[in-house]
Amino acid sequence: MSKRIIVGVTGASGAPLTLRCLRALRADGRYEIHLIMTPSALLTISEECSATADDFRALADRCYANTDTGAAVASGSFRCEGMLIVPCSMKTAAGIVSGYADSLLLRAADVTLKERRPLVLCPRETPMSYIHLRNLSELARLPEVRIVPPMMSWYTRPETIEDMETQAAARLLGVFGVEPEGYKRWND
Repeated sequence: MSKRIIVGVTGASGAPLTLRCLRALRADGRYEIHLIMTPSALLTISEECSATADDFRALADRCYANTDTGAAVASGSFRCEGMLIVPCSMKTAAGIVSGYADSLLLRAADVTLKERRPLVLCPRETPMSYIHLRNLSELARLPEVRIVPPMMSWYTRPETIEDMETQAAARLLGVFGVEPEGYKRWND
């Protein structure tokens, strides 16, 4: 049986990075991908990618409507390795930190925390306000949460945006043991 991972996509900028992560998970072959996209994510995908929302869905094994709060991923009995939210809007971070689980994505994140599974967040906002930093700081206090903003790595001498996306995706997926093709480690 494959391991399961939940991938949440919000409306923050960064849809191409989500696509890079989904492709890396699919190429790895060990994960069954459960995808939740918010309505705002669908808008961002259409603005930022040549790929469509259907292309994102095609990389997943199972897709859920964000309104389907009764879906399997909303239950602690759903076995999975954890959850990745890429990109993670500040609205989503605020919902997670306050326990305001009014959508499937937020409920899945809430369940991930209560079951003490890894929750990897890729916050996308700049500059960050005190409120953003406070919310992320509170989340970072939880041992199962990893805050992984998509920071560029110049030591790899990236030549393309795709090179930078690969590095960022590797940082996001590292907790799940997934390494995208083309990832360069320091001094390798």
